[in-house]
Amino acid sequence: MDADAAAMPDHPVIHATAVVDPSATLGAGVRIGACSVIGADVEIGDGTVIGAHCTIDGPTRIGRDNHIHGHAAIGGEPQDKKYRGERTELVIGDRNSIREFTTINRGTGDGGGVTRIGDDNWILAYAHIAHDCQVGNHVVFSNNATLAGHVEVGDHVILSGFAGIHQFCRIGAHAFIGMGALVNGDVPPYVLVAQESYGRPRGINAEGLKRRGFDPARIAAIKRAYRVLYVSGANLVEARVQLAELAQGSEDVLALLQFIDRGERALLR
Repeated sequence: MDADAAAMPDHPVIHATAVVDPSATLGAGVRIGACSVIGADVEIGDGTVIGAHCTIDGPTRIGRDNHIHGHAAIGGEPQDKKYRGERTELVIGDRNSIREFTTINRGTGDGGGVTRIGDDNWILAYAHIAHDCQVGNHVVFSNNATLAGHVEVGDHVILSGFAGIHQFCRIGAHAFIGMGALVNGDVPPYVLVAQESYGRPRGINAEGLKRRGFDPARIAAIKRAYRVLYVSGANLVEARVQLAELAQGSEDVLALLQFIDRGERALLR
């Protein structure tokens, strides 16, 4: 057993001013800060810390070793006029940092019923994740980044400050959304989107790929795929044929092609 595990108490530590519903389930070492409210049907895993003045409504499942900072509002009802009080959930994984005044809503009955956040994400102050969103692992939400309903965000995506994603859009793995960009279409994996009146692709996230261990050959293949999709002048049908050829020698290009083929919304081009 490591030192941190040995130091963790085997019971929750709840501030005297906090309010915890009797039906809530708190794991070993959970800490609940001053004036926080933990509602019915909430589960919080071992070692998770809830700061002061937080509100967590259920049904919500939170994994272990998360840190939710002060004034966050987690698991609230979806902001959707079609919601009629049906049972829906929020599921949050492990080791996430969720900063001050973040809001994350539960799902809707018509949207799959679950809003899901993965592991090891860094969600900074004033971010908003709406109903039925699906967020992967190792994602960064900078301050005031916002997802509308039903958005999918892949692993290792970075959303810069004040970025806004339209409902039902998908953001592919390793994409980078620039500060203030408004995204109203699917963003393929690896693509960098810059702020204009609406966000537009401006190359690939080469620096991020280098930091995550992509070697020059992999990055070169992704650059070739980007040129086919965004620079060649080919329409999407023509580009797809060329991408299929490139994908025979690159798993990264194959992942990009599969992302495009799964799309139901227009690709951001």
